[in-house]
Amino acid sequence: MHSQADFLEQVGRELRSYRRTAEKALAQVDDEALFRQIDPGSNSLAVIARHVGGNLRSRFTDFLTTDGEKPDRHRDGEFENPASRAELMGGWQAGWAALEGTLQALTAADLARTVTIRDEPHTVVRALLRALAHVSLHVGQIVFLAKHLAGPAWQTLSIPRGQSQGWKPAPRG
Repeated sequence: MHSQADFLEQVGRELRSYRRTAEKALAQVDDEALFRQIDPGSNSLAVIARHVGGNLRSRFTDFLTTDGEKPDRHRDGEFENPASRAELMGGWQAGWAALEGTLQALTAADLARTVTIRDEPHTVVRALLRALAHVSLHVGQIVFLAKHLAGPAWQTLSIPRGQSQGWKPAPRG
């Protein structure tokens, strides 16, 4: 049986894995591709990443004591391209820093507590799972779009096609 502390560790590990995946994908596109909308109404890579950073900052700043939808969050503004890659990455880093600070501070006892997101009560477990699902959704979008925009220069982020049979996990022991 897994402990509550193990749950916190595993959620943190999964979220950090998604962060690394997104950052590797974003690094494979130039600035022109980063800010490009592939059609009207679609989101650029920059917009998707900006939204993730804004969401994480809002949700995980003062996580246990304030509503996850902060009054200073301008969600609609997250769906406009930032001025530069540096501005984008600043917001991205701020969001992830808020999440990491919260994850480091949470204890197993906190998992039974209630937090609010948009005035709706959530257990801490539910809020963490909600964040995990939200991040994974958008990281999937980032990878898909970055791969499309990078074209033949794309470097796979997992096992390359045609090489699945040769992949084996390292022996445990």
